[in-house]
Amino acid sequence: MEGRTDYEPYRGELVAYCYRMTGSFHEAEDLVQETMLRAWKARDRYDGTRASLRTWLYRIATNTCLNALEGRGRRPLPSGLGAPGDDPRAPLTPALDVPWLEPFPDPRFDADVRADLRLALVAATQVLPARQRAVLVLREVLQFSAAEVAEQLETTAAAVNSALQRARAALADAGGPDEVAEPEDPEVRALVQRYVRAFETADVPALVRLLAADAVLEMPPVPLWFRGRRDYGLFIDRVYEMRGMDCRMLDRLPDGTGPLTANGQPALVLYTREPDGGHRVHSLQLLTVAGGLIARNVVFTDPEVFAMFGLPERI
Repeated sequence: MEGRTDYEPYRGELVAYCYRMTGSFHEAEDLVQETMLRAWKARDRYDGTRASLRTWLYRIATNTCLNALEGRGRRPLPSGLGAPGDDPRAPLTPALDVPWLEPFPDPRFDADVRADLRLALVAATQVLPARQRAVLVLREVLQFSAAEVAEQLETTAAAVNSALQRARAALADAGGPDEVAEPEDPEVRALVQRYVRAFETADVPALVRLLAADAVLEMPPVPLWFRGRRDYGLFIDRVYEMRGMDCRMLDRLPDGTGPLTANGQPALVLYTREPDGGHRVHSLQLLTVAGGLIARNVVFTDPEVFAMFGLPERI
C-alpha cells in the first residue's frame, strides 16, 4: 500500500501545477497540502493497474483546483486590465481588492519544476476557463495523453482535444517560450548587470537604452502601468525623486548564490536608502528579456512576496 511519504516526491511539481492553475503561490501550496490529505484518505481506493501514482495525484490536484476556482475571477497583471497610462506622475493608488497574480519563487524548487512558468504566459492562461486551463497545462506542459486527461476530468478524449484547440487559439498572442531568453544565458546576465549599474548610478539614459521600444513597466497592486521607453524613463526619474538616488540592486540571492530568478526569468531586488543610513527592501523586479533588450519589468512591492523569496528586510 502506498504511504503518505510516497507522495512527497511529487510535491514540487504539484505546487507548480496548482500555481499555473490559480496564479497564486500561496494558494498553490495550500491546494497541494489538501491534495496530499485527500490522497492519504483515499489511499485504499488507489488502483495501480489503472493509473500511475503520479497520474492519480494529478487527478486529485485537478479536482481540488477546479473546486477552489469555481465562481472566481482570474488573477491579472495591471496590463491585463486596461490601456497603459500616459502620465508617469499619476497617483500610485493600490487596488487592494484585486487578487493580483503572484510570482513563483524559483530558488525553492528544482529546475525541472520551474520549466515554462513565464509570468506573461501564466497571466494569459488565467484568462481561460478553469477546465480549459487544466487541459492546456496537463497536455502541453505536463505531457499527459488526451486519454489520461480525459480520465482526470471525467470527459472524453475528443472533448479534451477540442478544449486544447480552443486554449491554443486564445493564447496565440502570448508568445512562445523560444521568444524569451533564458536567465542563465551569458548575454542575458550581462544585460541585467548593465541594468543594475545604470539603476544604482541613477543613469536613466543608459537604463533606457537597455529597453525594447515598447517595454512594459507594471507594479501590482497599483493598476497603473506604462508602455514605451519614454514613460518608463520618466517614471524611473520619479522613483529617484521619491526614494533618493542612493539605492542598491541585487541580481543574486542575499547569500551570494544565484543568479536570482522568478518564473524562470531574471529577477532583481531593489533596496532604497533609509534615513538612518541602512537600505530597506523596496521591490522584487521580474524582467523579461527578448531580442537582447528588456521587454517587460513587473515590480512587486508586497511584503509577502519578499518573505516568499526569503529576502532580508534590510541590508
